[in-house]
Amino acid sequence: MRNTFKKYHILKLLFFLVYIFFTINSVFSKNIKNAADTLLIQDSSKQKIKVTQLPQEIFTTCSQCHTIGKGKLIGPDLLDIEEKYSILWLSDFINNSDSLIKSGDTTAIKLFKSNERIPMPKHSFDSTEIKNLINFITNEGNKLKANPNFLDNPKSFLPQSNNWLFILSALLVFLSILDIFFIKFLRFKIINIVLILIGIVFISKIAYQEATYLGRSLGYEPDQPIKFSHKQHAGDNKIDCIYCHTGVYESRYASIPPESICLNCHNVITNGTNTGEDEINKLHEYVDNKEPIKWVKVYNLPDYVFFSHAQHVKVGKIECDKCHGDVKNMGRIQQITDLSMGWCINCHRQTKVDFDNKYYSNYKQQKDYKSGKISKVTVEDIGGNNCEKCHY
Repeated sequence: MRNTFKKYHILKLLFFLVYIFFTINSVFSKNIKNAADTLLIQDSSKQKIKVTQLPQEIFTTCSQCHTIGKGKLIGPDLLDIEEKYSILWLSDFINNSDSLIKSGDTTAIKLFKSNERIPMPKHSFDSTEIKNLINFITNEGNKLKANPNFLDNPKSFLPQSNNWLFILSALLVFLSILDIFFIKFLRFKIINIVLILIGIVFISKIAYQEATYLGRSLGYEPDQPIKFSHKQHAGDNKIDCIYCHTGVYESRYASIPPESICLNCHNVITNGTNTGEDEINKLHEYVDNKEPIKWVKVYNLPDYVFFSHAQHVKVGKIECDKCHGDVKNMGRIQQITDLSMGWCINCHRQTKVDFDNKYYSNYKQQKDYKSGKISKVTVEDIGGNNCEKCHY
């Protein structure tokens, strides 16, 4: 009886241990399965994340059939493609041209037929990749259209160099003196004397001309920290001078435009016709670094000369091109006048004063002008050539 009871408890214990084993095994297997499923889901989600390709990488595939500005290859030339088709249409055609053709799209059908019915391979580019690709093609096309000499001016106002004439004259004088005292090749010394006098006349004339150029900068045409073309801005885009040079009506100085004025346009326009993004990026770098652009001043007057833009432009109603030339057709700004005192005086002698301007209502010539006693009044007549007007 006791042995039977003992066996019963042993069997009961074995069943309990087997139950515990299977329970633990079931729970452990379930946890492993859940963990494996989680890892599988994470792995599949990672596979769904697509890395956006760079446009250069995408175009490597395109370049097997297309060029930019080099003519038709297997497919059409892609130059100016952004002007011919919309980005939405291009996206549909690039990713699945067959579907677009089968749908009856006339543009797709026409393009398909004009390229010998060669089908466009299917792609899976997303909208960002398509947009970046089109921008890349546009930028590469602009580089082909760019003019590397867009800042050059059609005419230079630099004074002609007389160095060769000076050297020739000096050589003539030297040889004539040498002949008089040593060589004695010419029989009549009077010839040598005449040659010496001619040489001295030319040397004096050239020395006088060069002396008058001292302190003047006629034809000065410096490079600027940013390649800015007045022809493109003032000429092609018809931006008024006063939009940028805001001080011309109220100040002695026309004022150099601050970067904030440039950004009115170049926060939106980020790509230049001839320079791409390079020069516009320089502008943004100056702004980001809170550093003023160090433009090089072209027109410079001596410190002892008083000149007011407001007096000439607002009161005198002188147009900008009277002093600065045809800026609308200049790449780099070039000094076209020598700014000499003689140039200013001659201008004052010839320029009529607009006596209908209220500014001149208190001038003594006003009555004579209104009555017809005098037909014109020049700047010189109202004291424009008095020394103290311009010199302190």
